[in-house]
Amino acid sequence: MPKSIPRRSFLRQSAAAALAASLPSASAAASVNEWRHYGGDEGATRYSASAIINKTNVKKLKVAWTHHVGDASERPSTQIECTPLVVGGAMFMVTAQLKVRALDPRTGQTKWTFDPMGGRPSRSAPGTSRAVTYWQQGKDKRIFAAYKDSLYSIDAVTGELDNSFASKGILDLKLDLDHDMTGLAFKHTSPVVVFEDLIITGGGGGEGPYPEAPGHIRAYDARTGKRRWIFHTIPKPGEFGHETWSGDSWKYTGGTNNWSGMSLDSKRGVVYAGIGSPAFDFYGGNRKGDNLFGNCVLAIDARTGRRIWHYQIVHHDVWDYDMPAQPALMRIRNGGREVDVVVQLTKQGFVFIFDRDTGKPIFPVEERPIPVSDVEGELLSRTQPFPLKPPPLNRQGFLEEDITNISPQSHAAVRAIFEKNKAGKLYTPVAKDGVLIHPGFRGGPLWGGCCFDPKRNLIFVPSGEWTNRVALRDAVADEKFRYGLTDRGPVLDPEGYPAVKPPWGYLTAINADKGEFQWRVINGEFPELKARAIPKTGTPFHGGAICTAGGLVFMAGTFDAKMRAFDSDTGEVVWEYQLPAGGYATPCTYEAEGKQYVVIAAGGGREMKKIGDEYIAFSLP
Repeated sequence: MPKSIPRRSFLRQSAAAALAASLPSASAAASVNEWRHYGGDEGATRYSASAIINKTNVKKLKVAWTHHVGDASERPSTQIECTPLVVGGAMFMVTAQLKVRALDPRTGQTKWTFDPMGGRPSRSAPGTSRAVTYWQQGKDKRIFAAYKDSLYSIDAVTGELDNSFASKGILDLKLDLDHDMTGLAFKHTSPVVVFEDLIITGGGGGEGPYPEAPGHIRAYDARTGKRRWIFHTIPKPGEFGHETWSGDSWKYTGGTNNWSGMSLDSKRGVVYAGIGSPAFDFYGGNRKGDNLFGNCVLAIDARTGRRIWHYQIVHHDVWDYDMPAQPALMRIRNGGREVDVVVQLTKQGFVFIFDRDTGKPIFPVEERPIPVSDVEGELLSRTQPFPLKPPPLNRQGFLEEDITNISPQSHAAVRAIFEKNKAGKLYTPVAKDGVLIHPGFRGGPLWGGCCFDPKRNLIFVPSGEWTNRVALRDAVADEKFRYGLTDRGPVLDPEGYPAVKPPWGYLTAINADKGEFQWRVINGEFPELKARAIPKTGTPFHGGAICTAGGLVFMAGTFDAKMRAFDSDTGEVVWEYQLPAGGYATPCTYEAEGKQYVVIAAGGGREMKKIGDEYIAFSLP
């Protein structure tokens, strides 16, 4: 990754005079309702107080503008998972090739474009960036954008690098990890968090079996790029939790990264992070112990990096059950009082709700015994935590009665797979000859997280049904691990549909007071199955949902490539729009000049194959 980019390599999409123009003044631009953060607000509630679009008029919603990013590609395949920010009269987003772009949120017209590749063509898939981060102190206005293993500080007005930050505007995230990074890769896919004059970063390496980088959380000076603190997600000797790593495993284990994003309580000065699996994520015989802080929810002092509390959701993970979404910070009504909580979704379909100050679960959690592994060298935890409320969002495990029934041919094909592999309830151990893991690596819930309506006291969660097969192999000569993989792929029927019986996708409203489902609807549909008179199946999904004071929940992400609005009180679909390509992202909504807009990135790819290059904005006529 280059450490500097000459000015001539910035791609400009508008006149130089427009690039030099300042963002509107706060008095002119500050709408009552912007979308200033990836999750809507710093706590990731994905809620907007806008009610211009509401239940009574949403059927009139039309396309207001379309922005073509212009750099989508089939080879290498691109997608767009970005949620745009709208701050001070400008929209900030990334293109299919992860160029950072500022738009006019009223028209979708380009203000400026910054290219981290410096105009050079990409020869490989660009990776993922789910949002950028806006930071302002005084007259300084910056966009912080992660691109693979680097963080860029970009002037929000001009689109130029801030040369006073790190190395001519670029921070190398492979440095300052307190770990030998020789030969190790690093990536940062979710936006960083800003607090006062700090940038707080997550990211990290993969999950093996080859050596991987750790996912230590770090804070940097927002102006200089100098590291201010580090929290070791794999504790070193003398640090809390070090004893949960056997022998010297803390030295060579990687993973334990925050890939799904962090949330912030600026009043408390606390950052919350969900941590991923230790590497290797399907065998842990060389890292015996519970492996803190793998698979934890963490509360960290944002100024110092000090641990405040943690809660481990999976002990000694060998199922790739990392935390798939930002912890969401809500103020719920529960038991006759208002409580500040942290809500953590899991791939297993659990919804954990914790007191924000103490980390104590709001609803009871049981430690239940799980089976013993028969893989030589493996030593699983004897128990895993199961929350008693809310109910699981998905089937947990793969039993014979779960085999798909959409056709005799599909049933027979999946049954043959079922009979050749180990299968059972949640936390069935990994096996050398193969195990069916359900929910699989795509959940359950995913990185789109949840959204929260404070008026209704409802938490809205999209989830899907997905199965994976994992099979281990013995390492061969010169491989520096004991077991590798022969399979970790999805389990599908011969037509490419999920291996379990429908439904395959849901949107669920959870009553935060009772810890119960308020309503639950099947989300999405495969038109070709509908034509065969198969009852509505729902589809798996990528992306997330947002909710508004207008009594609406907006979501795309399903494999039928539709954008929908749901009635917050009933789950009824009250509006839908066929996108030109899959909208595998989370929408945003904002107001500009008295109009409310809803925007989705329709970048396609994934299972729907068709590649798209559009951001589409909807508003009322």
